Amino acid sequence: MDGAFRELAGFALTLALGLSLFAAAQAIAAGLGHRPARVLAARNALWAVAGLLTLAFALLIRAFVLSDFSLAYVAQNANHDLPLLYKITAAWGAHEGSLLLWAWYLSLMSALALWLHGRGHPLSMPWIIATLALIQVGFLALIVFLSNPFATLSPVPAEGRDLNPLLQDPGLAFHPPVLYLGYVGFAVPFAFAVAAMIRRHVGAEWVTAVRRWVLFSWTALTSGIIFGGFWAYYELGWGGYWAWDPVENASLMPWLTGTALMHSMMAQEKRRMFRLWNVFLVVSTFLLTLLGTFLVRSGVLTSVHAFAVDPGRGTYILVFMALAMLAGYGLLILRAESIESEAGIEAPLSREAGFLANNVLFLVAALIVVLGTLAPLAVEVITGDRISVGAPYFNKVMVPLMLAVLLLMAMGPSVPWRGMPGPRFVAQFRLPLALALGTVLLALAFGTRDALTLAAIAITGFAAAATLADLGRAVAARRKLAGGGWARAAATALSQGRRRMGGLVVHLGIVVIAAGMIGSGLFQQALTVHMPPGAATRIHDVTLTLRGIEDIEGPNWVGRRAVFSVSRGGEVVAMMTPANRFYTRRGMATTETAIRSELAGDLYIFVGGETEGGIVAQIYWNPLVGWVWAGWMVVLAGALLSLSERVARRRSAPSALPQAEGVPAE
Repeated sequence: MDGAFRELAGFALTLALGLSLFAAAQAIAAGLGHRPARVLAARNALWAVAGLLTLAFALLIRAFVLSDFSLAYVAQNANHDLPLLYKITAAWGAHEGSLLLWAWYLSLMSALALWLHGRGHPLSMPWIIATLALIQVGFLALIVFLSNPFATLSPVPAEGRDLNPLLQDPGLAFHPPVLYLGYVGFAVPFAFAVAAMIRRHVGAEWVTAVRRWVLFSWTALTSGIIFGGFWAYYELGWGGYWAWDPVENASLMPWLTGTALMHSMMAQEKRRMFRLWNVFLVVSTFLLTLLGTFLVRSGVLTSVHAFAVDPGRGTYILVFMALAMLAGYGLLILRAESIESEAGIEAPLSREAGFLANNVLFLVAALIVVLGTLAPLAVEVITGDRISVGAPYFNKVMVPLMLAVLLLMAMGPSVPWRGMPGPRFVAQFRLPLALALGTVLLALAFGTRDALTLAAIAITGFAAAATLADLGRAVAARRKLAGGGWARAAATALSQGRRRMGGLVVHLGIVVIAAGMIGSGLFQQALTVHMPPGAATRIHDVTLTLRGIEDIEGPNWVGRRAVFSVSRGGEVVAMMTPANRFYTRRGMATTETAIRSELAGDLYIFVGGETEGGIVAQIYWNPLVGWVWAGWMVVLAGALLSLSERVARRRSAPSALPQAEGVPAE
């Protein structure tokens, strides 16, 4: 990067930090003195910050594309031979750039929030701006003083070190950017909650304003987690997609509390309940996103995701998180009396009772993940001993909790507000119970005897039947009301009830994901074999034959590839080519798995090493694993349907149909 562009980028970051401080000061003064001119000045300052960070991020990508090794960050994470896609994604492939991406997202979301809500919330807006600006100050100060991606290197090397080979994958283009959208998106609901507590106005107004922000952030966070699981699945070669790695847990913790928040807000909108719950959950969710940042960026974890090793940065993030915790929970404690709900739960068989149970289960799950993730760090700090908390612990305690959540999810949409009689409740779920019993009998017939496995199968079958029944009742009610065929009734139900129908579609996607997790987690087949060329082995219903081993070469790596034929019934149906690569610049080796996907499952091959007589291959049959990825697409479709509800209502309000009998209100 020539001197002019480098100075421009540094100036943009410094000016953005100064303007964020200015915006925070002006907004606080406006909130204390009710001066609209100061609000306008603060708003304009944050809009300018968004423009400055857009410029800085664009200049960083330019430096990578041009292989400008005068920047230390570029020299450490790129070289001339790096393909263009990875030169672009390398901009957020390590500590400094990922923080700049985070700050850029935050500036864009802050600007969008001010544009969307500025006129509708004039009294809260000073405190909303102040909160967002102070969060921006926290990240920009970290970037400018401790993690500047535009720091120079002298003398300038002729060649860069190269991007971490594990990150030279299209997954880097999807997983971090989408995950960060989810993380940063929760800053806006947090700002609204802080403003509501400061003003002592914690009714449904702030919840209504941020409902779609929460849904958007939850959708992005869910998508980022799924992208990460898929990336790990095909890249790391162990045949799975979730290992309870601490960095995986860092994204799961805010997802758990964010999911509880998304449901709990409905009770405040409809019944003026759970005010304290909602403020607590939105504060906790945002703080857990900061905790995830601390875990990943401080270098305290050993993980392919933990790029930074500078404890000074981690200390800064920890202090920043502590201040945010003090502000969020401190305000919550000070305003606790004024946040009490106006209504209470009237019946145990009611939707609000289900939401309360849902909140408790999700919060307990989040606490379990937090404790399991942080306990090894605490033990090491106190005793110096290193311990690990892995999959056995998490599976033992989390699986029953998530099955209980799945059961509540299946029943919740069918239960009305304020309660329903017991006999009607039982009658409502006769068909799902019958299907659950049928799935258990089928599993027993195939030899399944483990009680937890049978419970998981039964609850998933129950949830599938209950969710499909809810969708069917909604369509049938619209057909009865408006006439016409089933297709027209389905289209009308989707158009006129986007929020409710979108929620049911999301639930259906969760059921599909659960089925995929059960199939791939409990019924996986695995074998490790030594295979010389010409040897064959069998797994599931196919025969694998090693046809040969050959050399391969890429733009910045060399490697060896095994060629397998896949036969079924004596006929070759596919060829699979797992490989090992060696990146010469970094001196690192990676593996490239071969995966053949079908509706029933995936055939998965990983070459563990090469010997004089052949290779050592790890081969897996992962039943229904594709359902995890398909379920995410269903979840995404349902979330987008719900997010479109406001626009749809504006356009279709004159022809909106009345509430159909038999369909519980939203």
